[in-house]
Amino acid sequence: PPEKEPLVSGDNLYHSFGATLARDDEKNLWSLPHDVSHTEADDDRILYNLIVVRNQQVKDSEEWQKLNYDIYSLRQIRREVRNRWKRILEDLGFQKEADSLLSVTKLSTMSDSKNTRKAREMLLKLAEETAIFPTSWELSERYLFVVDRLIALDAAEEFFKIASQTYPKKPGVPCLADGQRNLHYLPLPSP
Repeated sequence: PPEKEPLVSGDNLYHSFGATLARDDEKNLWSLPHDVSHTEADDDRILYNLIVVRNQQVKDSEEWQKLNYDIYSLRQIRREVRNRWKRILEDLGFQKEADSLLSVTKLSTMSDSKNTRKAREMLLKLAEETAIFPTSWELSERYLFVVDRLIALDAAEEFFKIASQTYPKKPGVPCLADGQRNLHYLPLPSP
């Protein structure tokens, strides 16, 4: 299937270097510079909508600054989560493969439909029993693909063990997965 268009496109070829960086940052709905191959998941859509609304505001107005801060904060949280996953993957010995294991695009598929349920359960277990995700984080379909890859590599259990040690759940912190047990927001990817 052909690659979908990026959610935000910049057609003007005459940009200064600074403006090019800013444009790349607008395309950067996940957290990787120059990555225009995003999965159009709910978390990408939320960020995209914030960018669209901010760009309709008068630059540097109070509303623009508030939205700009929200966009920056969301990106920082995403980077932090990604860095946590990358650190564990590197601890598992996947130094060279960590980035590709974390790379999810519109063309990504689940390795085996039989693993999908196992991947969901492992992702929920990571959310409930470790602090790898912030408490306010809604589980992302993106990490379902990553867990599926770990299952295919027979590394999911070891990943969970390291995540539990590196990012232990602190007692008394509300569980982000409370009320999200049925994972209705993680649609089954089509085979």
